[in-house]
Amino acid sequence: MSGLVNALVIAAVVVLVIVRQFRAQRIGSDRRWWLVPVILGVVALREPGIVDTHHRTESIVLLGAELLIGLAMGAGWAWTTRIWAEPDGTVWSKSTKASVTVWIGGIALRVGLFALGAALGVHQNSSALLVALAATLLVRSGILVWRAQSQAPASAHGPAYGDGMARPAWKERV
Repeated sequence: MSGLVNALVIAAVVVLVIVRQFRAQRIGSDRRWWLVPVILGVVALREPGIVDTHHRTESIVLLGAELLIGLAMGAGWAWTTRIWAEPDGTVWSKSTKASVTVWIGGIALRVGLFALGAALGVHQNSSALLVALAATLLVRSGILVWRAQSQAPASAHGPAYGDGMARPAWKERV
């Protein structure tokens, strides 16, 4: 996939994610929350130019920093997202103003990394950004699913041990 196509995929995913994060969304209990980030990661890692062959060490360090920023951004985004459970057991999420701060900080750090790489003469491929975006989405989704499981009322997970076995309390006469 060319750099232009990668840039368009990144832009489309970022716009979709940003628009959707400020609407209340039901957090599903399905096990496919990791699918989109994995597909993005595979698409990014298929590209041969993710590491600059002329500046291998610098390129790998920049890629590692990009991944760390992506992981931190995903965790920050997930922890600044409001989660609540409805009486029927469905769990919902909606990003907050603090989530915007996480996004702005992450983008600023990424711009700084790009500038550093340009100053060092490292050829930077859009695949590194795509891998970091995949890491961000994977961490965010994983934390949200984990938080949703702890938010769901007990009735949403089925009966607990001993449910339905309670006996009425008898009052003894004195």
